Amino acid sequence: MAIKGRTAFRIGIVVIALSVLGWKHFHPQTNAAPDGAATASALAQAPSAPVKPQTWTLGSLTLTPCELGQPNSGLSTAAWCAPFEVPENRDDPNSRKIHLKLAVIRSSAQVASKDMLVMLAGGPGQAATESWPGVSGALSPLVQHRHVVLLDQRGTGGSNPLTCKDEGEGTEGGSEDIDLSAESQKRETERCLKQLEGKADPRYYTTTIAAQDLEDVRKALGSPTFDLVGVSYGTRMAQQYAMRYPAAVRSLVLDGVVPNELVLGQDFAPDLEDALKAQFAQCAAVEACRKRYGDPYQTLYQLRDALRANPHKVSFRDPQNYQSVQRTLSEYSLASVVRMFAYSPLTAALLPLSIDAAAHGDVGPLLGQAKLLSGDLSDTMNGGMQLAVICSEDADLLVPREEDAHTILGTRMVDTLRNSCAVWPKGTRPADFHQPLKTDTPVLLFSGQFDPVTPPRYGEQVAKNLPNSRHLVLTGQGHNVINAGCAPQLVKHFIEDLNPKALDAACLERLQPTPTFIDFNGATP
Repeated sequence: MAIKGRTAFRIGIVVIALSVLGWKHFHPQTNAAPDGAATASALAQAPSAPVKPQTWTLGSLTLTPCELGQPNSGLSTAAWCAPFEVPENRDDPNSRKIHLKLAVIRSSAQVASKDMLVMLAGGPGQAATESWPGVSGALSPLVQHRHVVLLDQRGTGGSNPLTCKDEGEGTEGGSEDIDLSAESQKRETERCLKQLEGKADPRYYTTTIAAQDLEDVRKALGSPTFDLVGVSYGTRMAQQYAMRYPAAVRSLVLDGVVPNELVLGQDFAPDLEDALKAQFAQCAAVEACRKRYGDPYQTLYQLRDALRANPHKVSFRDPQNYQSVQRTLSEYSLASVVRMFAYSPLTAALLPLSIDAAAHGDVGPLLGQAKLLSGDLSDTMNGGMQLAVICSEDADLLVPREEDAHTILGTRMVDTLRNSCAVWPKGTRPADFHQPLKTDTPVLLFSGQFDPVTPPRYGEQVAKNLPNSRHLVLTGQGHNVINAGCAPQLVKHFIEDLNPKALDAACLERLQPTPTFIDFNGATP
């Protein structure tokens, strides 16, 4: 959720995506070539490798081999792709047509299961085809028997992305100054809309319309039932789809749960505050950590107050190229950086050390790591699509609260969204959009103990209306936990057996919080 530069639409609403090596699609191994002692006649008689098919028909779709690239990486994932066209305005069949990026990870089974996995990416603003490597390790055991459907939600990735370039984009270091005035944010939003003219009407890039796109894809695939795997904002998409097309859903896996009732942005400040207190309490419980840092929570607020009184430019080394970078360090940039650190248990373990270093004048550890995280996020998160979703679905319900004003995050996220949405075109929100999902469909829910944006109480809230569900809270974990510990095995058993209450989740007890770093060599022995 960093406010990067001057633009309001570079706000990461739900997901900080940490880089993960991509999963390689299964390819049959051919026999090894004969060694040098083999005779020419033996070579001539050796069977030739089977020719790989050039097309694959699923339902009414003809797919062809493709490679799914990853931002800032040479890695790619083998898949099968097909063009998929939908009307931008579904109420007007003569409206502009947009092309959606559709890919299928093909099962290694000769005869795959009739149901298909569907991975729904976070954000809002991330693309499924780009986010797949982050969850492929957790879902690859299921690919042995099931195909995986990856549809870039309209407005993201390869599906007519609502991309707006910053004025400073393409220059070394980008924009240094942060102007959070309401008028500046509105001007930046209007500039973004200007870039989208002739390409997209943002009113038609909502969750509900995207669910209709997914249903069209399901029908084109031959009407299989779906096993929906939603990550962060993807859990909202999963619940909305299940509400509107219940017969199409065989099961749901919700990781980092967003209740339908939740107004995105409203609780960012208190949720972060709760997570920081819980994470810092881990340090207070260890004598060596307590002696090293005292009260990290207090140090954080002392640093915040100092930056509020004196925001200033600082220099540090870019961790990727070791070039000197200059940034303005303010209470706003501090809040954004701290929030990014809180998402993952590994970076959260570095937070007391980084805050302490910054309080003593060394901002390199804090801003260097933040640059890595924000770079990964900005390359995979689409800001225009974020606004298209939030302005239509949540903004009119956002209310700045006085009790949030003195927290680390304050009310700036709510204020920014309200300012941007004051000029952003708004789509239609169904009357039942914020009603809870109620279904007997099997559901498995995951939460991280220290999640700063979708805390465990959200999972509990959703599970109350799902009689055939199980909510698992993973000790010491942060946001998005499907890859942690034995969670992949639990997902596999759940989707195969559809009996969440019978799952043996004792293996999760082996997960523990990541010890706080005392120095850059790690935690105490």
